Amino acid sequence: MNPSDWKNLIDGLRALPGETEWVEFKVDNYNPQEIGEYISALSNSACLHGKDAGYLIFGIEDEKHEVKGTSFHPDKEKVGGQELENWLATQLSPRIDFTIQQINYDGLPIVLFKIDPTYNIPVRFKGIEYIRVGSYKKKLSEHEEKARKIWNKTHSLAFEKAIALKNVKADEVLKMIDYPSYFSLMNLPLPDDKAGILEKLEEEDLVTKVKGNYNITNLGAMLFAKDLKQFDSLSRKAVRVIIYKGNNRLKTIKEQPGSKGYANGFEGLINYINDQLPTNEEIGKAFRREVKMYPELAIRELVANALIHQDFSVTGAGPMIEIFNNRIEITNPGKPLISPLRFIDHSPQSRNEKLAYFMRRINICEERGSGIDKVINAIESYQLPAPNFLAEEDYLRVIVYAYKTLRQMEKEDKIRACYQHCCLKYVSSDFMTNQTLRERFQIDEKNYPMASKIIMDTMNSGLIKYYDPSNKSKKYTKYVPAWA
Repeated sequence: MNPSDWKNLIDGLRALPGETEWVEFKVDNYNPQEIGEYISALSNSACLHGKDAGYLIFGIEDEKHEVKGTSFHPDKEKVGGQELENWLATQLSPRIDFTIQQINYDGLPIVLFKIDPTYNIPVRFKGIEYIRVGSYKKKLSEHEEKARKIWNKTHSLAFEKAIALKNVKADEVLKMIDYPSYFSLMNLPLPDDKAGILEKLEEEDLVTKVKGNYNITNLGAMLFAKDLKQFDSLSRKAVRVIIYKGNNRLKTIKEQPGSKGYANGFEGLINYINDQLPTNEEIGKAFRREVKMYPELAIRELVANALIHQDFSVTGAGPMIEIFNNRIEITNPGKPLISPLRFIDHSPQSRNEKLAYFMRRINICEERGSGIDKVINAIESYQLPAPNFLAEEDYLRVIVYAYKTLRQMEKEDKIRACYQHCCLKYVSSDFMTNQTLRERFQIDEKNYPMASKIIMDTMNSGLIKYYDPSNKSKKYTKYVPAWA
């Protein structure tokens, strides 16, 4: 902007009412702590009111908006030996962009802070979120209704399109984004020059170009960050793997926090998980070999689903894999958009369609609607108990159990396995029968009443029904899910 543009902007702001919540006028009160609090408040208020920016202006009095000029020189101010602008940036989380302009307005010095609105998470200064209420600056925690409105605003913006880091130089983009992994996973040749690399990243919406620099989108950072800790608003979304001793959380053996993006770090994550899993000894005709307790296909698909379908607006939590002696628990933030009872047959609905689409393109997960059925099929082939899908208000947890004999299974385990087996048969254009369930549980034919008992318990739970209620032959009875 040229000087006349800045003057026109200031005149427009001066014409606003006195209690505009996204603009603050001051003359010479330039305490660094208070400036930081105002940056937080104005960024959050700009988001709340749908504005392109918030403004903190020195040199204009607050009541009549008369231009007085200011003695404030932000370029000369230091805090603990650090330049004011850098100090403010380090105290903000997430690090939203703001610019400081020193303007000559009809011979009077004006200092203008232009502050970007927040996305995804309210801005904190020194760990505290602020908001403007009328002409006053308040802690956001004291105004829950405004906090809810900010989140509602955030939800309306596709997460992948929001900005993780703004105004980054080209060389810095290439330091922060693992572009070689992108080209490798996409089976594309690496361009000869920097411009060709950035052009391709921009084409994929991993970055956007602005005034000669670049914004790194959430999509770009979540998929290909070399280190997610460099992106304040996303650092808590890195995957954690926790290994416990025994069957409870009393003693942690190891906790491994992830750092890479979901695409460039996925194979390493799956390899790490598999290396921690117990094995069984399989005795073949000529040799013995060790096989993993859990099918890799199932673990791979469930971890990918946790990454793809999480709710990124749930703050302070990311995907987590917990490994116990007798089970694996895979948790992601956010309540699922469809009932867990329909995971097997229903095409998945994702909050993060671009993220999901990209993960499918690079073969990290199965095509739409063909994932959970393969998970169940793999678990049945390993003769494991049926996985448990637990949907709570703010998370989904999938529990995959180690091997149990039929006698060791609880009634609920058997019902869940029967229902999932029935769903699996149905989506395969087949039907569950007493015989197929006996094969699922490895029940001898002579013990068919055991399978019949499990089927009746599942019917009484309202999960399955007769395919043909008029059929009187129990031997040939077919069953379908209750929703079929």
